[in-house]
Amino acid sequence: MTRLPVLMLAAALCGPALVAIDAQSPPAAGGLDARVERFFAEHRYDWRDMNVPESDGRLLHDLVVKGQYTRALEIGTSTGRSGIWIALALSKTGGKLTTIDIDRRRHEQAVRNFQEAGVSAFIDARLADAHDLVPALPGPFDFVFIDADKDWYTNYAKAVIPKLTVGGCIAAHNVYPARRWRGSGMTGDYYEYMSGLPFLETTVTPGGVAISYKRRER
Repeated sequence: MTRLPVLMLAAALCGPALVAIDAQSPPAAGGLDARVERFFAEHRYDWRDMNVPESDGRLLHDLVVKGQYTRALEIGTSTGRSGIWIALALSKTGGKLTTIDIDRRRHEQAVRNFQEAGVSAFIDARLADAHDLVPALPGPFDFVFIDADKDWYTNYAKAVIPKLTVGGCIAAHNVYPARRWRGSGMTGDYYEYMSGLPFLETTVTPGGVAISYKRRER
């Protein structure tokens, strides 16, 4: 995650130039699904550092494919599990993911995972402080996934909403409307902010993924 950092559907960049993944030729579409599934099977017990569970990874994949999104941003790479699912979806829509993490060890492990899973061609991995980089990114984006420092979720949202296209989606991990975050990985403040914006339609899955669609401009 950035500082310390189901399967159901519920309802070009600027800034500091950091470490990006070397481009590689993407595998054929059908073969990439199998390669990613094989990669996850081989690394089933390797996911630490607060990566998303498989069900949420598949949810992110399905959101991108269903929305036909192509310009994705992830705030909080960790070691890459969610990024792999998003990149797999983008391989089908013709898009690319920019993903940010502040921790060098996690970033470098994510880069290795992206390469091994075969999705590097669809990812620009940045080693940076998202507090500084996210506001500097020009966009536009049509899909954003937030899974970083929970007390900064609303600030991230405020930075990316103006750059989100109409019809675009912001997904955020570990959001529980009834409880405010007090160091336990949960936040209600973010949900309250997002659900209070009249141009967004926000729902939360039983697993705590908040999904917000931008229905119109402000």
